[in-house]
Amino acid sequence: MKFYTWLIRYRLFLGIALVVLGIVANIYSSFWPAFPLYFIGAILIFGHFFIGPLRLIQEHMEAGDLEGAERVLNSVKFPNLLYKPIRSAYYTFKGQLAMMKQDFDGAEANMKKGLSLGTPMKEVKGANLLQMGMISLQKGDLKQGEQYIRQAIREGLPDKENEAAAYLQMCNIMMNKREFRAAKEFFRKSKALKPTTPEIAKQIKEIEKYISRIPG
Repeated sequence: MKFYTWLIRYRLFLGIALVVLGIVANIYSSFWPAFPLYFIGAILIFGHFFIGPLRLIQEHMEAGDLEGAERVLNSVKFPNLLYKPIRSAYYTFKGQLAMMKQDFDGAEANMKKGLSLGTPMKEVKGANLLQMGMISLQKGDLKQGEQYIRQAIREGLPDKENEAAAYLQMCNIMMNKREFRAAKEFFRKSKALKPTTPEIAKQIKEIEKYISRIPG
């Protein structure tokens, strides 16, 4: 795994070095001894521009190293060259980082770019829509937030933690709209998933204290 990480980080320089060695071999010998160097070098350079360092970004995000993730994102100089699904993930990561920095406008713009490019997995689309819904709620746009979160639930979410978060957000939206019966139903669905994320579990405990007392 460390070698793979190293290869992703330095493959552009390695690819250029192999092409240069291929040119030298071609000059002093012939094309065919140089061909493997050209071929491998071209693959590495192609991978740098069309696949990018998304694996490194994911590792930084999972470790909570936001500065490291941002450095890797900033190293992508030509995002439009990235393969379309990878470009979608690139903008999704940018949106997530912007959201963590409380830059909701930047988060929304990047998440929209990611969604517009499409994704091969419905669950990933659902997770992105959920993020968009949360951004809208943070900006005080309850109507748009509800639309995104309902769409996220329809598309499907990757795990029970995301599902629980979506139902809990819908519960809060319904309580704001004074649609208490719907709020109770969404709360029931969220609690039934038994989420372990501390923030979600804490919100469930807080809502549970008073939700049984509201009408509906």
